[in-house]
Amino acid sequence: MQRQEAIKVMLVDDQTMIRQGFGYVIGLQDDMQLVGEASDGQEAAALTAELRPDVILMDIQMPRMSGIEATQAIMEQWPETKIVILTTFDDQDYIYEGIRAGAVGYLLKDAEVESMLETVRSAFRGEAVYKSKLAANALLRMASSGTALPASEKKSPLPEPLTEREQQILQEMAYGLRNEQIAQKLFITEGTVKSHVHRILQKFGCEDRTQAVVIALRSGMVD
Repeated sequence: MQRQEAIKVMLVDDQTMIRQGFGYVIGLQDDMQLVGEASDGQEAAALTAELRPDVILMDIQMPRMSGIEATQAIMEQWPETKIVILTTFDDQDYIYEGIRAGAVGYLLKDAEVESMLETVRSAFRGEAVYKSKLAANALLRMASSGTALPASEKKSPLPEPLTEREQQILQEMAYGLRNEQIAQKLFITEGTVKSHVHRILQKFGCEDRTQAVVIALRSGMVD
């Protein structure tokens, strides 16, 4: 019997075997509940309205409506939903488009079971799930192109504004620079950078810098 606080998960993939495999594993978890399955983007959007899942594992390439299009449609109506895109290939273009559409992360279909489960839990907690080098490159590509994510809010989401120095450091974080690189560029010590990054993460309510950058990009706080 599922506990009330179980994470409600929906699977969206046009391959039945993928849904069955993921669904079986999810069904074994005490903290998760498989609430629905869809085989294409249109069905996913309709089921989201009915089932209101917490986390959606969304395939990219599907008939009728792609996972990217479905993600955009769902995020416009239910922005609180956490969507993780599923892909067979660790492709920067897919990650880039997923970020732009509003996904909080991505997962390879051949990922280890524990990696899949941790991705679902991380997404539910509101954490961005972009851990690979290609994901970092996708964020850098978005930042350097000046492309903002299609989110409804275009203002700072922070209860306390960033200082001028914090804003500078956040911008460099968006360009993918490490602490030591930021220190060299801004002519400050690495320890000072670490202190500012810690304060930035506190203001964003994030556990890692990638999540803060994603929020900043969506909100138009960096260019």
